[in-house]
Amino acid sequence: MDYLLESIRAAIELIFTFDQDIQKIVWTSLYTSFCAISLSAILAVPIGVALGLMQFRGRRIVVTLLNTLMALPTVVVGLVLFGVFSRQGPMGSFGLLFTPVAMIVGQMVLATPIISNYVLAAVEGSDSRIINTALTLGATPLQANIQLIKEIRFGVMAAIIAGFGRVIGEVGVAMMLGGNIRNSTRTMTTAIALETSKGEFAFGLALGIVLLSVALFVNMFLNLLQQR
Repeated sequence: MDYLLESIRAAIELIFTFDQDIQKIVWTSLYTSFCAISLSAILAVPIGVALGLMQFRGRRIVVTLLNTLMALPTVVVGLVLFGVFSRQGPMGSFGLLFTPVAMIVGQMVLATPIISNYVLAAVEGSDSRIINTALTLGATPLQANIQLIKEIRFGVMAAIIAGFGRVIGEVGVAMMLGGNIRNSTRTMTTAIALETSKGEFAFGLALGIVLLSVALFVNMFLNLLQQR
């Protein structure tokens, strides 16, 4: 018990003294996650809106596949993209493996199905007259879709926040594609695993506290949006 309390004290001290290593690790985690979720939203929101509005043969299969991809194991994503970015892979010449770019791509793959599904649910739960009313008033199809997104903006924001919560705490993609390189690709999750295995429990605990704080803030914000 004394060991745990002492570790907690040391962890809090590391946080509030703004330890340089912790700052770098937290920044890397937040930077890659924000980049991934921003790029993923640009791709996933139109997909969710399109699936919610369009009726076509095979739509049920596409939606089922999208639901399946929500539970995509991170190590599988990391494995496939490792092959893509490795020297023998199709994109090996770009030298992206073990860089933040590779991590961002992997996190995008994880977040896109989640955001698309949430947006799809928001579109299906919206008033079906929005698009028709906008078109009747002279709006173009693009303007009508933008108006729909404005009406379901809280659902869209909730989708993006949920996607961010997924990528900020993942470890498989970050480890396999980033390589856990100090001052470059080391994130909170990979650093926690490394430091704990080295016996640096207090350092890992400090990062765990920061990660939990981020997750708590994200979930509180998500609950607020769902209430709206």
